[in-house]
Amino acid sequence: MTPFVQPPQPLALYGPEFAADPQGHYRRLREHGPLAPVRLAPGIDALLVTDYQAAVDLLRDTHTFTKDPRAWQATVPDDSPVLPMLGYRPTALFSDGHVHARYRDAINDSLALIEPHVLRAEVARVAQRLIGEFSATGSGDLISQYARRLPLHVFVTWFGVPPGDGERIVNGIAGMFNSTENAATAYADLVEVVTELVADRRTRPRRDLTSYLLGHPANLDNDETVRQITLIMSAGHDPTTNLIGNALLHMLTDARYAGSLHGGAMTAHEAIDEVLWQDPPLANLAAHYPRHDTEFHGVRLRAGQLLLVSYAAANSRSEPSRSDLAVRSGASAHLAWSAGPHRCPAKQPALLIAMTAIEQLTSQLCDAELAVPAGDLKWRPGPFHRALVRLPVRFTPVDMSAEAHRLRSAGEAADGPPAVSIGP
Repeated sequence: MTPFVQPPQPLALYGPEFAADPQGHYRRLREHGPLAPVRLAPGIDALLVTDYQAAVDLLRDTHTFTKDPRAWQATVPDDSPVLPMLGYRPTALFSDGHVHARYRDAINDSLALIEPHVLRAEVARVAQRLIGEFSATGSGDLISQYARRLPLHVFVTWFGVPPGDGERIVNGIAGMFNSTENAATAYADLVEVVTELVADRRTRPRRDLTSYLLGHPANLDNDETVRQITLIMSAGHDPTTNLIGNALLHMLTDARYAGSLHGGAMTAHEAIDEVLWQDPPLANLAAHYPRHDTEFHGVRLRAGQLLLVSYAAANSRSEPSRSDLAVRSGASAHLAWSAGPHRCPAKQPALLIAMTAIEQLTSQLCDAELAVPAGDLKWRPGPFHRALVRLPVRFTPVDMSAEAHRLRSAGEAADGPPAVSIGP
């Protein structure tokens, strides 16, 4: 076995250099073996798993590793910008065993209420309305005007969030993922919005997921409900936005799509699948901590040491090892949805939202093309995500204003329609 070679210093996964060339960073990290030291923020180091087999082993090993970060967190400054993403909360993401099962059951049962055909119809309606708001101009930013707003509407609908609080939710989630000095403030504002919502639904339940979680047999208290909702929102909104944006960029720049969103040889489904392999919207996460001193894939680990899985690096390894090839089993074997007991529970709704969003856009703006060279596009800094700042396009103007007004009026006149089915 090749001995693990310690880099001179941990490789920084924050700042514009990493955002501009993450694959270059992953290649450098892989030179040091299946795990390599990285820096998530000033003074905050971790080991990043870049090997596919090692990632699968870590994600499935509940005996050697825990998801509870509190021992590690005690060594981290309280104002660290990564704590909004990695700090302990009473949620399924930061728990093990029966506690994890209790939270996970509440989340799974809630998401099971989302009827796919209703969700698809609602996403299509909102997508057409959003496209209609800029289609007559011949240009637009597919991130701020489309990919970010569409999942927001879904979450507002699911949980019954007051429409005026939507931007606070988006900003709170984005601030968490960016992991800058404003991360704690952003997360606190997100929690404040959801806390007010939960307090209202505790006394005035309605037909939404917030009310359902409060009435679930898991008997969640108010804070536990707030934390599960913020987890679902943060794990769902930003990654889904980025999945839509990254897949659209892929379709706009890959020659197999004929340089446009419509008429190429590849489909939206194939674009999404390729992005989940090559450029997943959630690039590095899945924090784990050894329960005791141990050795893992030839690397000595200390109890409580922070390990993260790089879905992006493990997925995109250009020359997979024989063990990698043995464990991979087809196009859907990527790790973008994680694996093991903490595998993403919202895979199907997220895929449905992204697929419908892309199909609606390609059918309306079929000749869209990038308005700037691909090399000029900027990516949001941060160690956890792969997220475009903007995706500017130009296209033949299409006047959809009348239809957009009709759809907006229909949405305002209806009670939702809800994307969930709760009771008779």
